[in-house]
Amino acid sequence: MGIDMINSLNTLYESDFCLWATKSAELIKAGKFNELDIEHLIEEVESMGASEKRALESRLIELMQHLLKWEFQPERRGSSWEISINKQRVGIEKVLQDNPSLKYNLDERIIGCYKYARRYAAIETKLPLKKFPEECFYTLEQLADFDFMPND
Repeated sequence: MGIDMINSLNTLYESDFCLWATKSAELIKAGKFNELDIEHLIEEVESMGASEKRALESRLIELMQHLLKWEFQPERRGSSWEISINKQRVGIEKVLQDNPSLKYNLDERIIGCYKYARRYAAIETKLPLKKFPEECFYTLEQLADFDFMPND
């Protein structure tokens, strides 16, 4: 039954991922590890970590993009920008609470994300890219601080 079950799970993985996940969880709970689709299970576990990293980076980019817009287009400030800034801060906080290991090298991750935030802010504001500083000047503390808004 072991080989047939693994082949069945392999097929299920391709045709109905949700059912594959449910069946895999049932096998793990039952201790039937020899019947698991290990190859796909490893792939999915690895991708879960990667997706959390991407979620954090996406939120950091969005946060810094809106902070740049707030700072460099003060005449266009509005509640929607402020809401977006706060939503990203909440999201970042939640991702880091659920995944404390992502706090490691967070300063480097911020620096890496800033170049995208800068580019997106330039596109959205229609301001020249050179108007925005090349290096990230927001600190981790400022990004996490719900009371911090540039130029306030």
